[in-house]
Amino acid sequence: MYRVRTQIHWEEALLQNITGRGVTAAVLDTGIAPHPDFDHRVLAFKDFMNGQRDLYDDASHGTHVCGILAGSGVASQGRYGGIAPNVNLVVGKILDSHGDGDVDTMQAGIDWVVENRERYHIRVLNISIGSIQQNSLSIEERLLDKIEEAWQAGIVVVTAAGNQGPRPMSISPVGVSGRVLTVGCHEGGYFDASKTNLCERYSGRGPSRYAMNKPDLVAPGTDIMSCNANFGKTWYGQEHAYMKKSGTSMSTPIVSGACALAIQKYPYASNDEIKKRILYSSVDMHIDWNQQGWGMVDIKRLLTEKD
Repeated sequence: MYRVRTQIHWEEALLQNITGRGVTAAVLDTGIAPHPDFDHRVLAFKDFMNGQRDLYDDASHGTHVCGILAGSGVASQGRYGGIAPNVNLVVGKILDSHGDGDVDTMQAGIDWVVENRERYHIRVLNISIGSIQQNSLSIEERLLDKIEEAWQAGIVVVTAAGNQGPRPMSISPVGVSGRVLTVGCHEGGYFDASKTNLCERYSGRGPSRYAMNKPDLVAPGTDIMSCNANFGKTWYGQEHAYMKKSGTSMSTPIVSGACALAIQKYPYASNDEIKKRILYSSVDMHIDWNQQGWGMVDIKRLLTEKD
């Protein structure tokens, strides 16, 4: 995360003391472990898969995503802190231990977030899901309607472009809406081109059936170091507290964190206004639109550019 924050000029948030404090982000994923990097900032947890009450994550995906978005970095002396380290979290477990889920569970999770948006002051919803079980176009449209309901409720919805690229029209079903912020993956040339697992090579590409221009923007997503659900405690501190993962699932919470920072600075901005700020401040990498959208997220430009 240290190199990611450097790439997207996160230091500007530090200079302005903008950490996402007072903002709540909801995450629908595989759950969240009681990792020390989240201290007491998980306001609510609901398990749609197994009905458990205590925090847990049997796949580690959701914990990793939450760490990118909101981890404090306390177990790494700040090195692996997230983009918005003071954000509060509301987490719904809608995926099983294999990362699988279905449309009905996804819809139930979105309904729960919308119903509780005022109670927990939810301003951002992160959906780092590349694909979901669906059998027909009508089911996809039903899911799309539910996602757009969350947007209409005033929540900034940030979704993954998916990992089915580079073929055209490979955007994940959760990211095809023209309303939401759909995030692809790109490293902006940070790694040598010979690196074999660059997620920009398989990041979902537009267009979609519902929006000609997708993804909306990109963020780094290769070998991202973030919170590990299977950490251990020793006399010397945390053991295996962090792990690497790659994919658009990792890129998405970087943008969700950026949205939280923008919301702290502009608390009265609507979700549509936050979306515009995120997009207009992105850095054009001069590659195909259906690969990069508006470009790479940039925190410095986001927090300093005038209207």
